Amino acid sequence: MKSMTGYGRGERARAGFKITVELGAVNRRQSEISTSLPREMETLEAPVRDVINARVARGRVTARIAVHAANGRSSAHAHINGPLAKAYAVELARLAKRLKIPGELTLEQVLRAPGVFQSDEELVEAEKIWPALERALKQALDALVKMREREGAHLERDLAARINLMRKAVGHIQKQAPRTAENYRKQLLERLKSAGLEHIAPDDERLLKEIVLFADRSDISEELTRLQSHFRQFEDCRRSSHPVGRTLDFLAQEMNREINTIGSKANDAVIAREIVTLKAELERFREQAQNVE
Repeated sequence: MKSMTGYGRGERARAGFKITVELGAVNRRQSEISTSLPREMETLEAPVRDVINARVARGRVTARIAVHAANGRSSAHAHINGPLAKAYAVELARLAKRLKIPGELTLEQVLRAPGVFQSDEELVEAEKIWPALERALKQALDALVKMREREGAHLERDLAARINLMRKAVGHIQKQAPRTAENYRKQLLERLKSAGLEHIAPDDERLLKEIVLFADRSDISEELTRLQSHFRQFEDCRRSSHPVGRTLDFLAQEMNREINTIGSKANDAVIAREIVTLKAELERFREQAQNVE
């Protein structure tokens, strides 16, 4: 079981350059990847996403990738693209003439044009840098996944504690459930007596029919069985090596359905108190499950 939050960093050097990859992950119901790459490496966005998708199934991952000249590299210079600068100068001069804009074109204006002034980092060829970038990315992913696993272990313990508390509450309900019909019979006889009808026999057909109808309406055995099944499915999730966040979301929805049904069917004060406990623990379970990958 893994958390959806985490951070990882990786570095690799190649051909006088240092590649740095930083990954940050936060909660999301679906998988979402946001990348930030240097302009000249944008063609590598798809393979970067593929590598991340192979390790991350759920959550929003932000990948920040930077390339710098390695320490001690003597050729960390700026480069001027002469032909491109000349083309810009010609076109800018024509535009100024056409728009009748006075003044001379300056070197500073030409150098500001995109692509004219380039650093060593901007001259990196994406295909050649990919092997080193891939290794840095995998190193960052290893760190990210390790942090997610540590967080996931804490989440698992907390979720298991919530399930155990719900199990105890269900156990109390199971013990109380058979008594509800008898308690209802006693209450009904008390109400009849208060109404001046104390001469009705305990085995009166009408009385027995009302008790049978109540027992049928308040039968919660199926809901309790399904709740126990959901608890067992949680244990399966704990043993699974695959992402289980969506499964836990589904289990929380199903448990909520069963708990609400029990609460509406069981007309009993003891069971009502246990329903309050179940709902409180389920809400905590649901909140934590939303952090699981």
